[in-house]
Amino acid sequence: MPERKRRWGDRYDGRLLRTLDPFYKIIPYIMKSRSDAQNFFEDRIEISGTEAFIRNKRKTSDQPISFLHVVIAAIVRTISQKPGLNRFIAGQKIYARNDIYISFALKRELKEECPETTLKVKFEPTDTFDDVVRKVNEAIAKDRPVDTENDTDKTARLIMLIPGFLVRLLVALMRGLDYIGLMPKFINRVSPFHTSVFITDLGSVGIQPVYHHLYEFGNTSTFIAFGMKTKEKVINANNEIVNKKYVTLRVVTDERTVDGHYYALAFKLFRNLIKHPEKLELPPEEVIEDID
Repeated sequence: MPERKRRWGDRYDGRLLRTLDPFYKIIPYIMKSRSDAQNFFEDRIEISGTEAFIRNKRKTSDQPISFLHVVIAAIVRTISQKPGLNRFIAGQKIYARNDIYISFALKRELKEECPETTLKVKFEPTDTFDDVVRKVNEAIAKDRPVDTENDTDKTARLIMLIPGFLVRLLVALMRGLDYIGLMPKFINRVSPFHTSVFITDLGSVGIQPVYHHLYEFGNTSTFIAFGMKTKEKVINANNEIVNKKYVTLRVVTDERTVDGHYYALAFKLFRNLIKHPEKLELPPEEVIEDID
């Protein structure tokens, strides 16, 4: 896909969408904040086939593979086909993000006192499942040691060395600069809140997912939480009682980016990819680019 030339009105992290219907252009002026524009969606997905896929991949791979990898790979592929999911609002305008980033929290040890960090990983729209596994595992391996500090941790530690009133002023300044697209690139790079999708795996701590709010700082337009897997006995098409495994996902979105019909089609694709992750083993036949 040819690289677009930056035009007046574009940001370093996204390009302004100029051909949107005027109705959509005015919505960010009516709903000024992400919290004002949050939509909540829940889906319960049967993952017996997904679990079998993960078991088979573990047998042939030297990499750790989990359900989180499937979720991330499915998101990346969905964005490659439904690029509207990768839009964000800044300065009351709608932008198409230049790259695909996924943020997720990492608990270095499952201990109450153990610190938590957040990772942000860049992906390509052509990435396969194996590409996603490699990139995620490399990021986790780099930040897993308890005494490790990534750039996000270091930046937060440095900021908190100054008095609280200066922290408030600094955050307000960053918000203002981000509003007009002039926030330092370094802050954008280390900020997990400037991302395509933020994910939290609550199944790893043994609970069901929450509806996680969208952050006002940053430009995340989608937050996905999934919980622990559950087993149920169901009656199949042959009137036989069979065991099935399910996972519940709860999604919070910024409704200003795309309409409900677009979200519905995107979530159907995302759901199908989770149920049939073997489709992720090959790159997409085509990468769809967002409108002008």
